[in-house]
Amino acid sequence: MANNTIYFDNNATTKVDEEVVKAMLPFFSENYGNANSRLHSYGWAAQAAVEVATKQLSELINCETSELIFTSGATESVNLAIKGIYEAYFTKGNHIITCKTEHKAVLDTCEYLKTKGAEITYLNVDREGLISLEELKSTIKINTILVAVMAANNETGVIQPLEKIAEICNSKKVLFFSDATQFVGKERCDVNELGIHCMAFNAHKMHGPKGIGALFVKRKDPRVNIIEQIHGGGHQNNKRSGTLNVPLIAGFGKAAEIAVRQYWDNSTHISKLKNYFEHHLLDIEGLIINGTTKHRLYTTSNLTFPKNKKIISLLDKFAFSSGSACTSATVEPSHVLSAMGISPDEIKNSFRFSFSKYNTLKEIKAIIEQINMI
Repeated sequence: MANNTIYFDNNATTKVDEEVVKAMLPFFSENYGNANSRLHSYGWAAQAAVEVATKQLSELINCETSELIFTSGATESVNLAIKGIYEAYFTKGNHIITCKTEHKAVLDTCEYLKTKGAEITYLNVDREGLISLEELKSTIKINTILVAVMAANNETGVIQPLEKIAEICNSKKVLFFSDATQFVGKERCDVNELGIHCMAFNAHKMHGPKGIGALFVKRKDPRVNIIEQIHGGGHQNNKRSGTLNVPLIAGFGKAAEIAVRQYWDNSTHISKLKNYFEHHLLDIEGLIINGTTKHRLYTTSNLTFPKNKKIISLLDKFAFSSGSACTSATVEPSHVLSAMGISPDEIKNSFRFSFSKYNTLKEIKAIIEQINMI
């Protein structure tokens, strides 16, 4: 049974916080109105909930409430951002720069835009998973309109130098979009300090519900224009049509409020767990930590084990991952680890363990004991 399995796959999704569940419930059965119904109390209650959640999200990333668009999740946010910016700025240029280790939501969207005339450049990463700022500078051309580099990698937890990327983009008058799905709600995220112009994130990576995400779109200095991708009613200032999912939006907002409130406690607790986990495995000859240890999410540990350690045999007791949950149906080696120069044989023995506030030291000790017994 899944309930008897210890969960270490929090980069795939997280347990929904009980406070979040309580925040959502009234909007399923009591205040079930449509937020766009402006003539009666049911609609007013729904609209009020959306406004509260929007405020909570704006405080999480330090933006204006008018700079947020609700979507069905980070994948839609990524599509809206990249396609929407490409269509809005194609008369200026058709060149987009991204990175080989991006999530498939970004990579597949860029591949699609190539069929629409886009020129895509894919930045390399080094063995630690970091891009070269010099390569980024040299890649920007007169027809470059967008740089799309994720904040933190979903497989390795590697955090890219966002502020330095933003400096380069601003100096070249190029827009900077970041997929911050793994970053927001875990690390401190101030879009103004980081210099990000457009950013995707969602709820279910931060103990909120699945099926709800947001896109931050900067309104001034510079004002970012995007073209709507879902039509039908002109909702959300003609940026994303569709009836707002009020229960999930309320849960998203509550998850954001909790993330702000619990940040220091959670980051301290989870950091201790991850450090204990890695420290007590380093005696295994041939063990490799994938990705920089200096610029990495405190929640994430991607390890390559020696061949004699059959880590896959532990999946009946522990939930962890061999890569991204969104690509688990494929049999190809991780494109992230491949881009980092890790061999196919090593990738076969590489696994991601990702931790949350609900994990305990007892659970960490249990998996360490099992790994050492293999």
